[in-house]
Amino acid sequence: MADVRLECGNDGYLDRVRADAARNLELVLTTGARMLAEDPAASMAAIAAEAGVDRRTVYRRFAGRDELLTAVYEARLDAIEAAIAAARFREAPVAVALHRYAEGIVGVNRKWPVELSRMRTEPEIWARRLRAVDEVEEFLQRAADEGLLRPGLPAGWPGHVLGQLVHLAARELPELSEAQAADVVVDTFLRGFGRDTASP
Repeated sequence: MADVRLECGNDGYLDRVRADAARNLELVLTTGARMLAEDPAASMAAIAAEAGVDRRTVYRRFAGRDELLTAVYEARLDAIEAAIAAARFREAPVAVALHRYAEGIVGVNRKWPVELSRMRTEPEIWARRLRAVDEVEEFLQRAADEGLLRPGLPAGWPGHVLGQLVHLAARELPELSEAQAADVVVDTFLRGFGRDTASP
């Protein structure tokens, strides 16, 4: 260990320690997301074992299972918010933004497959989820206003369907890349809600 410090310097050594800790944390969280999606009762010890991380490391980082759960759901929300920001709902052409969003959320659902509805008891997490839903709804209204979607659809219905399509694509089309899965999502969505599908 001393040799590493001498070769890298204290700053380099500390950077490596921090990088290792960050990698271990993400591994625990992504493993937790996958296992909790399959079994909501998965224990911290089981998650640590599956991640290949010493469970003492997990217990040092998280006081209990609820704290680990909260961190998993917050990580999923961080990824959702990043995907929404990358889609550029207000600035990008609506068709481009729709595809970017679908592609981004397919990636989120593959990496963080936990269902946020389980976190209704966490006000801050639930409020963040609702803000994300509102941003998508505002974007879909923009899509309707600019003629991509046909008018007169039931309030909230296109957004619900889009969410389900993205979820299904992430789970049922594992052989497709995120971009290819987004192609399928957008094509299916616009066949159902696009202005061209409206009856004359």
